[in-house]
Amino acid sequence: MRTQLKLTRDGDVFIVRLTPRQVAAMYEALSHLSERDYGDTELTLLVGSGREAVDALVERLAGRRTESCDFRLTMEELHMVHSALCTAPTLFLERSGLFAEEPFNIRLGFYRENFYALAHAVLRAAAEA
Repeated sequence: MRTQLKLTRDGDVFIVRLTPRQVAAMYEALSHLSERDYGDTELTLLVGSGREAVDALVERLAGRRTESCDFRLTMEELHMVHSALCTAPTLFLERSGLFAEEPFNIRLGFYRENFYALAHAVLRAAAEA
């Protein structure tokens, strides 16, 4: 998966061109958190926003894409994406404390390293914007 991003500021929002795989990774990370039985308190702790904001962003990212497309994201939404990419792998820890790679790959369709690399790219691109 391509992990390079470029964010352009437009007032209070950022414009970012995302590949279909990048959108899919962001969607999978956020939707996995959204599907869990978390209330606003847990979601706010995990991604900085409550259920309504998380579900709204999940809906915007939903759908199969075949071409790169532009998204307008607020700082709050960038934070949600970054946090979801970093948090999702922690939800696949076994009782022993070890990471369960296979269930993660099956449910999210990506490797953990893809999520971390994309999260790092979001952070780097935001710093450069």
